[in-house]
Amino acid sequence: MSDSPSSADSTKRVIPIQADPAAPPRREEMVSLYKKTDKIYPREVAGWFVKWRWVLVWFTQIIFYGLPWLNWGERQAVLFDLGVRRFYIFKLVLYPQDFIYLTGLLIIAAYGLFLFTAVAGRLWCGYACPQSVYTEIFMWIERKFEGDRMKRMKLDKSAWSFDKLWRKVGTQVSWVAVALWTGFTFVGYFTPIRTLAHEVVSFGMGPWEAFWTLFYGFATYGNAGYMREQVCKYMCPYARFQSAMFDRDTLIVSYDTKRGEPRGAKSKKADAAGQVKGDCVDCTLCVQVCPTGIDIRNGLQYECIGCAACIDVCDTVMDKVGSPRGLIRYATLNALDNGWGRKKMWHRVARPRVLLYTGILVVVVGAFLYSLFTRAPFRVDVVRDRGALARVVEEGFVENVYRVQLMNATEEAQSYRIGVEQLSQSAVSGGDEVKLGPAEARWVPISVRVPPEVALRMGSGAHGMTLVIEQVRRGDQPQVDLREHTTFMVPR
Repeated sequence: MSDSPSSADSTKRVIPIQADPAAPPRREEMVSLYKKTDKIYPREVAGWFVKWRWVLVWFTQIIFYGLPWLNWGERQAVLFDLGVRRFYIFKLVLYPQDFIYLTGLLIIAAYGLFLFTAVAGRLWCGYACPQSVYTEIFMWIERKFEGDRMKRMKLDKSAWSFDKLWRKVGTQVSWVAVALWTGFTFVGYFTPIRTLAHEVVSFGMGPWEAFWTLFYGFATYGNAGYMREQVCKYMCPYARFQSAMFDRDTLIVSYDTKRGEPRGAKSKKADAAGQVKGDCVDCTLCVQVCPTGIDIRNGLQYECIGCAACIDVCDTVMDKVGSPRGLIRYATLNALDNGWGRKKMWHRVARPRVLLYTGILVVVVGAFLYSLFTRAPFRVDVVRDRGALARVVEEGFVENVYRVQLMNATEEAQSYRIGVEQLSQSAVSGGDEVKLGPAEARWVPISVRVPPEVALRMGSGAHGMTLVIEQVRRGDQPQVDLREHTTFMVPR
């Protein structure tokens, strides 16, 4: 390659700059791309929104920890038995072929999240997200052992002593116990929890049960005990795309700038000097109670999880200084800018986007429930015998062999008959009456034959045929038939 520049790159020559020999030598400096943040010590607060948050903590955890211990007949009420590929949800018995219902649940959850976010921001994050729920539980344990905010800060800065040791150890032991019990309960949804408890006591847990118990427990311990707001700020994708569902009529936790500014402590000297102060006394309690450590007075920030702790503490301060509540409140940007009252603000909440989400959610939920409660009490899969597609047997009859999988989706023994439609003078063997036990699945081989004259009239090749699977009625049980379309092959 020539050193002379071409016409295309003659303007891109790099001219080296000579360092000044008299200048002091340059020092290398390490620049970290991660900004280390100080530990957040959320202050305990009381109020209306805090009570609702604890109601949801109790509600969700009673369901999560208690549901696996609930029996339905002679089995666990909710059990996802991956070993036998049965999913029991109270009366329902689902098979892997019912995967469409999981898809429906995910669609409902997604549109529900879109709807709640469009109406009132990150309600899910602040009140029902497992990260927020377990962080609240772990912080409650921490306060019981280490004290309130100031005591915790003082304890962390103090030298190690017996008092600090037993408080820290008590916190850690309690966190580990809650985390392990959470992991044990999670695995109890996939392995019968009473069997799992017996295995734990007898030290006979299988490798997969032990792995998932420890893994889920470690994740709970790390996320709720240490990472806390870091999960919400840096790991959760919802914090990043929530702005796509916000608009100026979304209810969010807001600071009323017009009313609060200029902020500062009120005093008689300031009043005498004619210095007008807003309602915000700049106590910074709204920052101290925030679990993500933001200042809501700086406006809407993606780190805000909508827990409304700042609303509760600000209302308390307003009561003490004799100012009306609502300096920090749930409001929309349009309501704050235009001074709207609650009635007009709520009227604008029911806007086209919200109505569209609501309409789609109602339709999807309705279709999901209709499909779920009208599903057949059994399922059928038909597979042709690949070893013998078609063959001529005794007396010239043409025979096709099929394998029919019958799946009883009830918890009572059932009987079934298998017949044929759209195939004249056909005879079925192997499907007279098939008995299945509760929630049992079985492959049933059947053969379908047609006389030689019928096969000759049909001609060689594939011909449409329908297998009819009929559930034998018992008492007042309704008649249920399922039809599976397949083909009947006639050889040349």
